[in-house]
Amino acid sequence: MGSHLPPRPEPQLVLQLAAGALQAQNLEAPGGGLGPEWQVLLGRADALAFGGRLHEALPLYQLASRHQQLRAEQLEKLVECLAQSVRIKEGLPGGGQPAAPRDWDVFRCRKCQGFLFEPVSLPCGHTFCKKCLERDRAPESRCVLCKEAGGAAAGQLLRVNVILSNLLTKWFPCQVKASQLRHEGNLLYKEKKLQAALQKYNEAVSLAPNDHLLYSNRSQINSTLKACEDALHDAETACRLQPYWLKGHLRKGQALANLGKTEEALREFLFCLALDTGNKTAKSEAQKVNVEQKKGFSIQEEPNVTTSGSLRKSIQITESKKDCSEEENNFTSMPESTFLISEKCSLLKRKCCSEEMRNAEVPCKLMKKDIVDTRENSTGQHIPFEVVDPSDLDCSLCMRLFYEPVTTPCGHTFCLKCLERCLDHNPKCPLCKEGLSECLAMRKFCKTVLMEELIARYLPEELTERRKIYEEEIAELSNLNKNVPIFVCTMAYPTVPCPLHIFEPCYRLMIRRCMETGTKQFGMCISDPVKGFADYGCILEIRNVEFFADGRSVVDSIGKRRFKVIQHSQRDGYNTADIEYIEDQKVQGQEYAALLVLHDSVYDQAYTWFNSLKQALKSRILSHFGPMPAKDPDPQANPNGPAWCWWVLAVLPLENRAQLPFLAMKSLRDRLNGIRRVLTFMSRARSR
Repeated sequence: MGSHLPPRPEPQLVLQLAAGALQAQNLEAPGGGLGPEWQVLLGRADALAFGGRLHEALPLYQLASRHQQLRAEQLEKLVECLAQSVRIKEGLPGGGQPAAPRDWDVFRCRKCQGFLFEPVSLPCGHTFCKKCLERDRAPESRCVLCKEAGGAAAGQLLRVNVILSNLLTKWFPCQVKASQLRHEGNLLYKEKKLQAALQKYNEAVSLAPNDHLLYSNRSQINSTLKACEDALHDAETACRLQPYWLKGHLRKGQALANLGKTEEALREFLFCLALDTGNKTAKSEAQKVNVEQKKGFSIQEEPNVTTSGSLRKSIQITESKKDCSEEENNFTSMPESTFLISEKCSLLKRKCCSEEMRNAEVPCKLMKKDIVDTRENSTGQHIPFEVVDPSDLDCSLCMRLFYEPVTTPCGHTFCLKCLERCLDHNPKCPLCKEGLSECLAMRKFCKTVLMEELIARYLPEELTERRKIYEEEIAELSNLNKNVPIFVCTMAYPTVPCPLHIFEPCYRLMIRRCMETGTKQFGMCISDPVKGFADYGCILEIRNVEFFADGRSVVDSIGKRRFKVIQHSQRDGYNTADIEYIEDQKVQGQEYAALLVLHDSVYDQAYTWFNSLKQALKSRILSHFGPMPAKDPDPQANPNGPAWCWWVLAVLPLENRAQLPFLAMKSLRDRLNGIRRVLTFMSRARSR
């Protein structure tokens, strides 16, 4: 059972008491009935430390320790304030100083911080080591970087990204082998075969001497073997390779503590807390640092809390009974917050990191032999000469450089557009034929971030050319005069809604392209036995698309403009056409006056006809086409004529061939006369 600590006084009150006691030089005065004397002193010290007055707080902590042997958890406030001081002086995030950018190695796992081994790309687009994902599985798993759902959920089969795995093996054979040895060493460590694990790590370090994770893990093995000097040396190397990596400094602090170098160990733990204020292991270690032969707590003077200087103090406290080093027994298991802070803080460049060490991180496999370009761009990043074979990053479907690469759950990578076109025909992987129905149902394909970074970094010229080709294709698809996509189906009219059920692969592609280009428009024509589709049609604009899990969709569209087909053609399985738009010819004077009379007369006739229909039929018409539009004050205001005319034509029970001439008419008078004849015929037929 844990001990119960008595409540502390309010910080504002104890600040006042502390100020009075300090002024009277009577630091050992009783607490005025607020509690035991040591507790009041501790409360005053905490309040002063919280207010940034460490110089005044330290003597009070010393006095409290004389009255009562303090436990580790009772120094939490002091540790937090010391860490905050480190954060401010080092300019770390949260200390009020801007963070300096750092050139990140794209081939590093953002979970274990080591070189990617057996890379697995999640649906969100981020890539991690397979073993890292397997270890951190959960029913509601989320990506540690973007927090998107669909991470390594329990029971999910994780497949290695084939392209990335092959590239890493080809470009970095030594690092890949070293990562394999690291995982083998981890298994041996868990089995308590320490010497065998150490041997694996020795081999791995010889292959990849610049991998900080190898040194960090070997430091833990040496600590377990009581080889404290070797453990410290490995930890220092890890910190030199990655100056702002929390785990390296944690290892170094533990190694220093094992060697009895308390002051240096405390400095490392405080630096860890400066990197991640919520790290429980670093906080616990900082609180329980002690010298076995001196129980209690003593402070000689105010500490100098900079990482370059030494902490001129010694804090000795009773060791906590709780073992907080459990997580460090597992090489690659750290709290999620630690990973995130490590990711952020690794963007910083530490002054003590030499130019030589940073250059060593440049992938040597991707540089021309005996040639290193030391030029720097505006961000200070080094630009090596690359010798990457562009064919290594070609899509197996279009045989061109990946553009917007997407990795399937089965581990294969394709261009986004290529994959979507394949899924239009068959919901299976084009290479291994594994079912991808879940991907189809999601309708959300996230680009593989690492693949995009590789292409941008090592094939910039090829990517520029590939992007140019894609933009030219999009510009061609966006043209609403030439090669306009044509849906061959039914009659469509301006201003009239036209809902569509899309299920054929060619029309899935057509609708998707209309959305991607931003035009959201396509032509609608009725079929023609000779030409394939009629010479006249109507442009439809997509208002909304609802996708189904099997790839089908329902498109909510509405008529916009009429057109005449100049040339019939096809593209990727669907019809296209070069078109010219049709507008009504306007009239003036007496012709316009006569048009107004005709317009009002036919409108009234149509209104009377619609109201004479049976209620069931009227309800169906209203649910499908909406109410009849109002009469226009100026029937020539719209180039297509009054909206109510097209609504009437849409609801009249005419065959498509009888409706088509109305679409082609450029005379509003002729269109009104035609509608009047149809309405008169239908009224006579009903009276019979």
